[in-house]
Amino acid sequence: QVQLVESGGGLVQAGGSLRLSCAASGRTFSSSTMGWFRRAPGKEREFVAAITWSGGSTAYGDSVKGRFTISRDNAKKTGYLQMNSLRPEDTAIYYCAADPAGWTTRLSREGSSYAYWGQGTQVTVSS
Repeated sequence: QVQLVESGGGLVQAGGSLRLSCAASGRTFSSSTMGWFRRAPGKEREFVAAITWSGGSTAYGDSVKGRFTISRDNAKKTGYLQMNSLRPEDTAIYYCAADPAGWTTRLSREGSSYAYWGQGTQVTVSS
């Protein structure tokens, strides 16, 4: 079991930066792939980024590639999403999630692959 709590969201002007954190509890976080997803009003959930348990591999959605960076600190049981060059279209609720498959190199872009989810944190980018 993994429990996840996101923080770091807020209001920022276009071009600005935010860093989201995902604090985990439970013994399996360090062996789990972690992902970030977002849902904007009236839109479907969108894959943002994922990182393997070791941090050795990452994947990004096309809309954030080159602007966002995912990382993790297993000793702190915390994952991060550094968001730079933010745009109004990045406005959404951001969720972190953990893949229950341990010690895998899978970097799924499908929300159905992730069994554990946080409650979300709102990011609003003004123009």
